Amino acid sequence: MKEHDCLRRFLFEEYGIRGEWVKLVDSWQQAKRHQTAAPVVEQQLGQALAAVVLLSATIKFNGSIILQAQGNGHFRTLVAQSTHGRKIRGWVRSIEPVRSGSLEDMFGQGRLVITIEPDNSEPYQGIVPLRGNNLAAALRTYFEQSEQLSTRLWLVADESGAAGLLLQELPAQPSGKPDRERLELLADTLTEKELLELDCEPLLHRLFHQEKVRLFDAEPVEFGCSCSREKLEATLRTFSRAELEEILREKGTVEAGCHFCNAVYRFDRTDIDIIVPPEDPLSASATRH
Repeated sequence: MKEHDCLRRFLFEEYGIRGEWVKLVDSWQQAKRHQTAAPVVEQQLGQALAAVVLLSATIKFNGSIILQAQGNGHFRTLVAQSTHGRKIRGWVRSIEPVRSGSLEDMFGQGRLVITIEPDNSEPYQGIVPLRGNNLAAALRTYFEQSEQLSTRLWLVADESGAAGLLLQELPAQPSGKPDRERLELLADTLTEKELLELDCEPLLHRLFHQEKVRLFDAEPVEFGCSCSREKLEATLRTFSRAELEEILREKGTVEAGCHFCNAVYRFDRTDIDIIVPPEDPLSASATRH
């Protein structure tokens, strides 16, 4: 049976280099089912989802990691998120037609933002210019500038699946440059077809059959959206009562939708009265001087 919707870690113990492999099939189909985009845009979303799963496995944390690419070109926004439990979601916004090419061709002037949101501490964010031939190249720059860790990714996506490979030196055990470069050169021989179609063990044998590789068990990956009515209620509390009243007068209800799963939440006047109670006119007048 073919491996899919899973992450596998591996380790070159002799060199102080770790690796990860991911294959998305069902989770990719569910994620893109909620998006309406041209094939070139979908491919970028698939690569971003594969990348964010790989990134989530490079750190020990409980929370989520968010990859966001923004630009002023026809491709405006790309967001991919993975939790520590490998639940993924993503969304895109573009102005057609989006042409294929380098990141600058698609996004124009842009930036790549990586945000780590631990459950019990403050978020951490790294930002680099969105430059290079592809997302893998931009992420290599991110790690060089923000993390000072030699990191390479290989990413691919099509209408049926998305996959990725990562090689990274261990933070506490820097690798020798010749060994690292040799492994990267071997990985550079990998074709997109092989990355999409080969299971992890055959792929590692194809690339590194002369190396000692320690392979770990598969970790499942699935689509999962964390939106909820309660979270949107918290967002509505950031609005003034006057702003909500204006929406209620115009539309009768306040509607809020989720970019990731297209769920729509509706709040009528009774709901809004509970979430953001109307100001008591007697109380308000008593405080005026």
